[in-house]
Amino acid sequence: SIQAQGTRLLRQPSLSKDQIVFAYGSDIWLVEKAGGAARRITSTQAVEGNPHLSPDGKWIAFSSNRSGINQVYTVSSQGGSPTQLTWYPTSSFPRSWSPDGKEVIYASGRESAPTSFLKLWSVPATGGPSVLLPAPWAFDGDYAPDGKKLVLDRVSRWDSEWRHYRGGQNTPLQILDLKTLAEISIPMDGSMDIQRVWMK
Repeated sequence: SIQAQGTRLLRQPSLSKDQIVFAYGSDIWLVEKAGGAARRITSTQAVEGNPHLSPDGKWIAFSSNRSGINQVYTVSSQGGSPTQLTWYPTSSFPRSWSPDGKEVIYASGRESAPTSFLKLWSVPATGGPSVLLPAPWAFDGDYAPDGKKLVLDRVSRWDSEWRHYRGGQNTPLQILDLKTLAEISIPMDGSMDIQRVWMK
């Protein structure tokens, strides 16, 4: 007899006080932290991922290539029709929310030339023009709870599972003071520091 296999490849979790959102099968899903059945939030033929719950848990920012290129969208954590927030003809990927939940932070290679590299931008969660954040370049980032600093990850790792990697992609996380623009490297000793989280 053939045994049924459990669900696998649940990826990119984001947590709020009571919920967990994640990507599975190119769609966005949500489940209560206490357990229970997961609810599918998106259901399209597009590839959707990079979900991030707003601080109050009421909204989910995510990326989708439903328009032909990855753009940033938001949708209610209860489900419904998503709202597209970015429109630039370069891929954009949500990374976090502002502490007050009014802005979505995303990474995009827009306005970088001649070689494309990622920078962080913010866009109002209700829609509107994007604003470039003052980090010179960043693959990922998140505001401190008080909104006065950013933690930055400069580059992606093409293989974050590569143990003992010491090459150029293994850069330290940086703390950027948004008032003075001073940066401090978080000490590392050959470790691969990724997926930053502020302790609140």
